[in-house]
Amino acid sequence: MKHIIEGNLASQVPQVKTLLIDEDCAGQRLDNFLLRHLKGVPKTHVYRIIRSGEVRVNKARASVDARLVSGDQVRLPPVRMSGRAADKSQAMTDSVAHGNAAREFVILFEDDHLLAIDKPAGLAVHGGSGVSFGVIEQLRMARPQAKFLELVHRLDRDTSGILLIAKKRSALTSLQDQFRERETGKTYLAMVTGRWPVNKKVLDKPLHKYLLESKDGSEGAGERRVKVVSRDDPNGMPSVTLVKVRSSKAIEFTLLEVTIKTGRTHQIRVHLASEGHPILGDDKYGDFDLNKALLRPGKLPALRRMYLHAWRLQFNHPVSGERIELLANLPDELEAFATHATPAHP
Repeated sequence: MKHIIEGNLASQVPQVKTLLIDEDCAGQRLDNFLLRHLKGVPKTHVYRIIRSGEVRVNKARASVDARLVSGDQVRLPPVRMSGRAADKSQAMTDSVAHGNAAREFVILFEDDHLLAIDKPAGLAVHGGSGVSFGVIEQLRMARPQAKFLELVHRLDRDTSGILLIAKKRSALTSLQDQFRERETGKTYLAMVTGRWPVNKKVLDKPLHKYLLESKDGSEGAGERRVKVVSRDDPNGMPSVTLVKVRSSKAIEFTLLEVTIKTGRTHQIRVHLASEGHPILGDDKYGDFDLNKALLRPGKLPALRRMYLHAWRLQFNHPVSGERIELLANLPDELEAFATHATPAHP
């Protein structure tokens, strides 16, 4: 996508822009394309400028659901970002200037269509909610020549492991379709409290996402949480998790291979906790007293994070169709803890 700016480039006043659509942007609805391009501009304003005819496609008015094709020219009127978004944009610019934001990650796979990295724990996949620079923002800054980089899926901030990023829109669409149609294979390693019963292999419990009440009582501003609900609950989303015991130590801890058949928010964490075996280090659904004790090294190395790692991912390549399997080894701190906590059965 190329930018053609009409007017005085030296001026700080927002300018009319014409965007030339390339094949990576083709196929999108006009509204979705603009919402991505005009980040920081209120959604209501984006729809207003489309419906008022201020946005033109090939010099003609277009509806919000018009599909863009390669070669289209989209004319944008002068628009201003919100003050908050402008501040964030300036902060990102300053960070780039000082070399603070750009970052590359351990690469597990890369070609012209997609990138797979080993995401470290403690890092959000995208900015927002008090986070200025997530994985995707840091990658874009590290690769300014990249025309297109978008998250295919997400991992919780405290979860490490395999994360897919699309380098072309066609790859993004193909991979997201595979996730939606459950054609991917996603297996995590999780260490939980207690001895997991080996015959407990399938967790089929509906989940409901809700918001905690905020500290100041304001509506919809609290943290998100997830809970198991009954099968007849109208708010329950079908959720299936497969569990296999990898190793255990007496009755203290069990290392599990956990495969999710549905991709609900906090699914693994809530399903395992609902069985009385929460993940070690989980600060939302875990055993908080145990988590606090595990922060201090003793017989076991200190555990300062949640023991959940996206270990294996299987999918079909978006172009060749080849079945690909990626593996990300346990991070050193989790491997060290596992070595001391869960020796293999004789």
